[in-house]
Amino acid sequence: MKMQIKEFADFIGVSVRTLHYYDEIGLLKPAEVDLYSGYRYYDDDSILCMQEILFYRELDFSLKTIRDILSSPSYNKNKALKDQKHLLTLKKERLERLISVIDDAVKGENIMSAFDNSEFEKYKAEAQEKWGNTDAYKEHSEKTKGYSKDKWNDLAGEMNDIMAEFSVCMKNGATPDSDEAQNLVKRLQNHITENYYLCTNEILAGLGQMYVADERFRKTIDKHLIGTADFISEAIKVYCGKGASADV
Repeated sequence: MKMQIKEFADFIGVSVRTLHYYDEIGLLKPAEVDLYSGYRYYDDDSILCMQEILFYRELDFSLKTIRDILSSPSYNKNKALKDQKHLLTLKKERLERLISVIDDAVKGENIMSAFDNSEFEKYKAEAQEKWGNTDAYKEHSEKTKGYSKDKWNDLAGEMNDIMAEFSVCMKNGATPDSDEAQNLVKRLQNHITENYYLCTNEILAGLGQMYVADERFRKTIDKHLIGTADFISEAIKVYCGKGASADV
């Protein structure tokens, strides 16, 4: 089977923009590119690769980690699929458990134990350690290994606040290259570096593209104000284009 990019995007259920971005970061290259027309073509192997990517995305792996996993010489596809199945089963069981306790919550009963996701997180961490043996992942793991649930919640809140401030910046009429927007980009970069891993300009630029290429990121960011994801992406592009230092 051989499909042009629009046909392949419709078949898989992603946007053409997403496929362009996956090509840019080396996650999923077209099977063939016509030298004269520039048309990109995808085949059966592309479908299989995309299936693996979607499995990992469902498990909340970052695109960079997925790329490193799939390109690793030690990657065992069959073993990885079995591990993915187990992770998804744990996730399914947790969702079913949450659904089953809704009636108890309506009755006013204490249902906090239903939110225990430790088994899934433990297995996911083991899988990432096995598959994602990269410097960035090691740094992330080392820096976050002692984080409590409250710490993770605080960090999520801080990131949400940054995104919200971007939306306010845009709503007030500022442009992506304004000092206000650029200061927010620097704040975003510092937040990632201080709490997760060294966020170089290269990594930051990739995040900026991902915010608009991945519909899940776009939807989460645009909950503050439609267009915020595009605004942040453009602001990051300006920031990185200036060659700003990633030092904090």
